[in-house]
Amino acid sequence: MPSGGFFDPEKLQSEIDALNDRVNDPNLWDDPDAARALLQRKAALERPLNELLTLESEYKNLVELFDMAPDDAEVIGAIGALGDAAHRAKFITLFREPADNNGAFLFIQAGAGGTEAQDWAQMMSRMYARWAERHGFGCEVIEEHEGDTAGIKNITYRISGDRAYGWLKNEIGVHRLVRISPFNANGKRQTSFASVDVWPDIDDSIEIEINDKDLRIDTYRSSGAGGQHVNKTDSAVRITHIPTNTVVTCQNERSQIQNREMAMKMLRSKLYELEMQKRAAAEDAAKAAQKKIEWGSQIRNYVLYPYQLVKDVRTGVEKTDSDAVLDGDLDDFMLALLQRG
Repeated sequence: MPSGGFFDPEKLQSEIDALNDRVNDPNLWDDPDAARALLQRKAALERPLNELLTLESEYKNLVELFDMAPDDAEVIGAIGALGDAAHRAKFITLFREPADNNGAFLFIQAGAGGTEAQDWAQMMSRMYARWAERHGFGCEVIEEHEGDTAGIKNITYRISGDRAYGWLKNEIGVHRLVRISPFNANGKRQTSFASVDVWPDIDDSIEIEINDKDLRIDTYRSSGAGGQHVNKTDSAVRITHIPTNTVVTCQNERSQIQNREMAMKMLRSKLYELEMQKRAAAEDAAKAAQKKIEWGSQIRNYVLYPYQLVKDVRTGVEKTDSDAVLDGDLDDFMLALLQRG
């Protein structure tokens, strides 16, 4: 297994050793929050290290097998499989935050502009669904509100897969589309906006304390596609976390109980993301400002007319094949930001 570049187990081990020194500090738990964050950081680094070491071990075994049986079909097949695994693992050292290895919730909201913006939000929903499919991730609709004439007002996806949040976390922000409007009889160029929010689908290893007295839980009748229970019972659930004014909703599960469980999971994930933003603000105000969604300060432009160009404002990465981008070819944009750190 080549060393250097992204494959750098020695560098990872060095970072873990430094964290172990801090873990062994007898005063570690004087600050429980800092202690938990440190342990989560250590676990987030140990996971890619173990994966890289496993790949390296498999590589060495296959080298020996190939030397003994270079024409064996099983060995050749195993080499191909290892190559695929190495390609998938190429960027794992870029995912270093505790939640980077988790799945994600992805929220797309149409901006001002009625049908134009709602159509753009639907195009984006397909783009991210196709991106998830390319990565072999699950993509489940948690809630969706259809547009007045076409498109969607907003949609919430649950993206299930290893490191989905790590990939998607830098997609937060405003996305701007420029095109000839299909809804304008005069064929005029139109600019539309939609925003993206992403938060991690956290598991039980990340502790989030929620007090029942801080919650307001409302039920209402579901709307849209979702089965026979829709529009017949008050099965949809809206939960408001009063101290932070964080609101989550879920209507696509089969019962009110299931919707409540999913809504609580989303709430825990959102509160975790809020806490991470607060920590980032305390450590680096400039970095925290990058995460804020401010209308009109787009992170990426998608120009379909008078030329084709998709350009990320933050990194300068651009692609002229806008059709491919809208079909889910987003990795180059995401990797540029991950590599920048």
